[in-house]
Amino acid sequence: MNVSVENLAPCKKLVRVELDAAAVNAAFDAITKDYQKQAALPGFRPGKAPRDMVVKKYDAEIKEEARRKLIGDSYRKAIEEQKLNVVGHPDIEEVQFGRGQALQFTATVETAPEFQLPEYKGLPATLEMKSVTDADVDRALDMLRGQQAKFETVARELTNGDVAVVSYSGTVDGQPITELAPTAKGLTEQKNFWVEMTPGAFIPGFAEQLAGAKAGDKRTVNVDFPADFVTKELIGKKGVYEVEVVEVKEKVLPVADDAFAVKFGAENLEKLKAGVRTDLENELKYSRSKAVRGQVIRALLNKVNFDLPESAVASETRNVVYDLVRQNTQRGVAREIIEKQKDEIYSAAAGSAKERVKLAFLVQRIAGQEKIQVTQEDAIRRAQTLAMTYQMPFEQFLKDLQKRNGVNELYEQALHEKVMEFMETNATITETVPAK
Repeated sequence: MNVSVENLAPCKKLVRVELDAAAVNAAFDAITKDYQKQAALPGFRPGKAPRDMVVKKYDAEIKEEARRKLIGDSYRKAIEEQKLNVVGHPDIEEVQFGRGQALQFTATVETAPEFQLPEYKGLPATLEMKSVTDADVDRALDMLRGQQAKFETVARELTNGDVAVVSYSGTVDGQPITELAPTAKGLTEQKNFWVEMTPGAFIPGFAEQLAGAKAGDKRTVNVDFPADFVTKELIGKKGVYEVEVVEVKEKVLPVADDAFAVKFGAENLEKLKAGVRTDLENELKYSRSKAVRGQVIRALLNKVNFDLPESAVASETRNVVYDLVRQNTQRGVAREIIEKQKDEIYSAAAGSAKERVKLAFLVQRIAGQEKIQVTQEDAIRRAQTLAMTYQMPFEQFLKDLQKRNGVNELYEQALHEKVMEFMETNATITETVPAK
């Protein structure tokens, strides 16, 4: 077998393969014999039909099987012989194939990038010194009390912390908001809408202008739609709302006592506080770990540059686009808005995808260097975590994973996690005093 390799571009090669006619004929003979053993032709017992009749009847099938086997086997041997680290699937073009002829074909392949692995131990990360305080526990307890709050109608003026029940209609430049943003019906008009009297609630500046109003009062509220407003068409616009206060509701929090604690599955208030503290400490540990990993990854990515396989970047870009669209949909962003933002979404996805692909190659190299491997138990733990994240039964998650051939992806994610743990453990962390 003769093999030659031509560089087409960074991470892209053209592999030419030629197999002599004798090897091609040998493959045809072997496959023909297999067909002859199994063939059932009229007038002959199975396996006893003459060779020429078998070849005549099954010529197309024999030829296709021989082509598939010869090209597949030759391609794999060529890749091994040339020590090519191929990513993705090859683009194979048949140049010559047939009985009595040498096999010739080309395979356009993308290969893993070649680069010098930079120093990855001791990468810097900075964290603020933090711990869970009694005040943190009290604030979390107040949030739990808020979940059990009651809202009682009162005959007084609105003040901070109350809920204003309002009816309103909004315009921009004298026109209903839906003229500018057709999907923003809820921003144009609502009846008996609850607005919490806290800064930034609903639309920034809206609640603040209702302070001091009583049930039955009418007010004109002027707002500036901020740069990060969810409805893109309204960003930077000035809105005018005619508002009527229907009711004033006072937020009444339950007393934090043992009876309150029981509602959250704790024996008493002290046990509830202890559980809250543990949850906060776990959250702090997670956020610190996430911060360290983010800084370490950024430092690693900045240490080396190399070309990336185009197909890997394109595939990952599609994955990122899918994730972004799914996140926007879950946030309630209308499909029409997502469609208008598709160019922005794709641009953001392409940049993110390049970094993710680059990091994946670095992770693979670090894993090899440090002999980090993924066991079946690691993969199962990763699958259990994902099943919980997606709120799916574990068995159902595994079935879906197998249907979409996602088992390899599962192992890759588990390997990524183990390498990130390694790099976090070996990071050089500097702790700073929080600014007052």
